[in-house]
Amino acid sequence: MRTLSGAWRRAAAGAGLLGTDGTTSPTIFAEMSALAARTGAVNLGQGFPDEDGPAVVLEAARDAISAGVNQYPPGRGEASLREAIAEHQQRFYGLAVDAEREVLVTAGATEALAATILALVDGPDDEVVVFEPFYDAYAALVALAGARLVTVPLHWPDFQPDLDRLREAVGDRTRLIIVNDPHNPTGTVFTAEARAEIVRLADRHDAVIVTDEVYEHLLFDGRRHVPMASMPGAAERTVSISSAGKTFSTTGWKIGWLTAPAALVDAVLAVKQFLTYVNGAPFQPAVALGLRLGDEVFAGIAADLQRKRDLLRRGLEAAGFSAARAAGSYFTVADAAPLGATDAHAFCRSLADRAGVVAIPLTAFATAEHRADYATLVRFAACKREDVLTEAARRLTVLR
Repeated sequence: MRTLSGAWRRAAAGAGLLGTDGTTSPTIFAEMSALAARTGAVNLGQGFPDEDGPAVVLEAARDAISAGVNQYPPGRGEASLREAIAEHQQRFYGLAVDAEREVLVTAGATEALAATILALVDGPDDEVVVFEPFYDAYAALVALAGARLVTVPLHWPDFQPDLDRLREAVGDRTRLIIVNDPHNPTGTVFTAEARAEIVRLADRHDAVIVTDEVYEHLLFDGRRHVPMASMPGAAERTVSISSAGKTFSTTGWKIGWLTAPAALVDAVLAVKQFLTYVNGAPFQPAVALGLRLGDEVFAGIAADLQRKRDLLRRGLEAAGFSAARAAGSYFTVADAAPLGATDAHAFCRSLADRAGVVAIPLTAFATAEHRADYATLVRFAACKREDVLTEAARRLTVLR
């Protein structure tokens, strides 16, 4: 059969998965998870929890299935969930959202991102600004849309954007600025100054701000999430994306959503309805219930993950890594240079055999031209049981 052409090549190349011979490689998550399974290593690579979330949320899904909520939900999402999302935005952030016109339920945050990028990017003259290192789907989706990816580097150890570099990156061709805060893979939370400059530049160049806020309830050390849409002058040009998966430890349910002005929601819906159409009918009322749980539940979820962050960080430092103090998210970044590492990917491939632990090289989240900036940095996931983290820390001590 002849070589297959098509948009898939752009997507694979954008994600760094297309070889010079035209073959594709697995994602770093698939590669490292397979390595963990093959070697019996503790998997601190892929960011999924190994414990269930609130029992009441799980029970609500079972109840919905038993009650016959098993057919297509409405295209914009079940009314109960859209109303709960609007209530959530008002309750936590003071944002007034119309549940009928300004909310769209999606198949996870990734579909929300895909539909938004495909809807709002119009071709090779458009640019999309992202903060590097970045969640790998961003580059793949921007490439699929045929636009140009422009990156703003975040550097060890605080991973805050250089505002001069940000100003250089955003221009009249900028169509979207993607803001992932709290940030994956670094665990950083952007400063108020950075958020304000993003809004100023978006307004100046008439760009749309697209936020990925899936870790919005997983902040540490007393921090509270500040959505970009809550910044003065930002709401009219912001698509805010989140999901239930990270907050409620239900990553397999794939219930996400976006909120935005009605015109933006309508534009995204025009694309989204031809992707999954709808999804997860019995999970939608369960997530609606979860979003209405008391403040103490959300505080407890963050406090539990903060304890795990601290346990992981202590273990990494005891093993000889230099570890950043994550401000939020599932992840902690550590520098393996003190252990003699010069190539994060090679280090992670060897870590399973040397210590029985799997992690993800930060170079997997960077463009080829900037991978050297992250050559010794490794991402570890803290969203595991405490006994698993303790065992991983014990195993890592062999590196010293």
